[in-house]
Amino acid sequence: MSALHETLLQTTNGAQLLIQCLLNENVNTIFGYPGGAVIPIYDALYDCAEITHILTRHEQAAVHAADGYARVTGRPGVALVTSGPGATNAVTGIANAFMDSVPLVVLTGQVSTDLIGRDSFQEVNIFGMTMDITKHNYVVLDIADLPRIIKEAFHIASTGRPGPVLIDLPKNIMNTKSNLQPLDQVSIRGYDHTPPISDEIVRAIHDRLFSAKRPVIIAGGGVVSSGASQQLHCLAEKVGIPIVNTLMGIGSFPTNHPLYLGMLGMHGTYAANRAVHQADLLISLGVRFNDRLSGKIKSFSPNSWKIHVDIDNAEFNKNIPVDLAVQGNISHLLSKLIPLVNRSTMSSLSEWANETTAWQRKVPHFTAESGNLSPQEVIQLLSKYTSGEAIVATDVGQHQIWTAHHYKFIRPRSFLTSGGLGTMGFGFPAAIGAAIADGNGPIICITGDGSFQMNLQELMTAVDYQLPIKIAILNNGYLGMVRQWQQLFYDRRYSSVQISSPDFVTFAQAYGVKGLRAQSLDEADAIIQESLATPGPVLMEFNVREEQNVYPMVPPGESNDRMILNGE
Repeated sequence: MSALHETLLQTTNGAQLLIQCLLNENVNTIFGYPGGAVIPIYDALYDCAEITHILTRHEQAAVHAADGYARVTGRPGVALVTSGPGATNAVTGIANAFMDSVPLVVLTGQVSTDLIGRDSFQEVNIFGMTMDITKHNYVVLDIADLPRIIKEAFHIASTGRPGPVLIDLPKNIMNTKSNLQPLDQVSIRGYDHTPPISDEIVRAIHDRLFSAKRPVIIAGGGVVSSGASQQLHCLAEKVGIPIVNTLMGIGSFPTNHPLYLGMLGMHGTYAANRAVHQADLLISLGVRFNDRLSGKIKSFSPNSWKIHVDIDNAEFNKNIPVDLAVQGNISHLLSKLIPLVNRSTMSSLSEWANETTAWQRKVPHFTAESGNLSPQEVIQLLSKYTSGEAIVATDVGQHQIWTAHHYKFIRPRSFLTSGGLGTMGFGFPAAIGAAIADGNGPIICITGDGSFQMNLQELMTAVDYQLPIKIAILNNGYLGMVRQWQQLFYDRRYSSVQISSPDFVTFAQAYGVKGLRAQSLDEADAIIQESLATPGPVLMEFNVREEQNVYPMVPPGESNDRMILNGE
């Protein structure tokens, strides 16, 4: 073939090839914000009817929205941002997804390759900046590498322990002509994402379970990401074993089930923390054992034989020493374990199960006062009127913990929250991503007056796409969790925690959104029903008690059995 003939065949530029590769990965939604370095990509999107682009109002929000989309669907979310400040604005969203093991592919624009390293306009080394907060990242320096990189990125993001992958795309590469096509196969040397679990290991776990008198299962986010929720439900009922959740594991087991003891850790329930403390066998599924979960390490479940199952062997013995570490897929493990167990062959666990589930009724505690709306009451009403069927996104702070305790989640992938990074401003954009992923059921964003102001500009995004998001702002006039710590551990020296807010109802109306306000339980009941009956986005402001605290609470540095149950 002559050079001239080959040149004539090169009718696809890098941006068009990128879109073809994304379609090959079944991408139908991209969250993003355009800029100079990614104009070629947006030009290619103009001709692509198969991909919907969701224009957010900030790059951080674009990545959080892709994160929410991924948590609901289980598929990688895709975000597209420009170079320089577009890329740096995305960093918080990338770190958030990395800490919570969420599959993302983040596409960042970059200056042309001949301008890299010259402090060019809107140039940053986003590849170097994100090495510690991505599962893997790439810079495309040759158009010939683009199909392979896209294929690898989606494979890496979604297999093994999920996580974000970043691809940096220089502008001249996006303009380069080629005759390349997407790849259908991928092979990455040394990347063994799902090691098998041997029958001997499964038998050993069965034998330990057979001899245990006080077993407990800790279900973490790995149960959700591996799709093992139904198998966990089957095992728990077959054996009669109590279940506790990490924050990220909420929804993996129905919270209205008799064997469910609640969330474990610093703000965990009395039942969950006490059961784990007294357990003689601890089976931990997809758990990181971070400091908020474990409390004082030496006192964590001191008399239990510990089994830790995780897809990522880097988590083993990182925080809590265990007796048996099992690397592999939780769903595969349970599919092998369940046929081996039989309630009649297990040691009698009914007394243990009855004892632990009796503890559950005592907490979490809050005091409802006549004429004074409590945030917990609001969340209970939201749970009541949605029958636990909503997808609920939260920000970070007191409302996050109250939601974990008081909303009755009954299915996986319905609780979206920032666990590891603790990102204020996550909830509303994540709800946008959830609404794009699943617009059939109600989508609720439970947030605080502080958190909502972190990304409140995204109200326009919700309006543009008429998303059925119901925003519940619990307005107490404080950065509540910081205030609580200052109250309990810093002699009420309230430093920079009182926060003023706009009139949220008027603010909503300025965006063309219905705004509702409640100051009493009856008013809260009424506006929640009105909100759920209203199409499109609705903002509800609940003026709640100013100094309501989250209980239980484990003081910093204490073990989980040293809970403060009620300090009011």
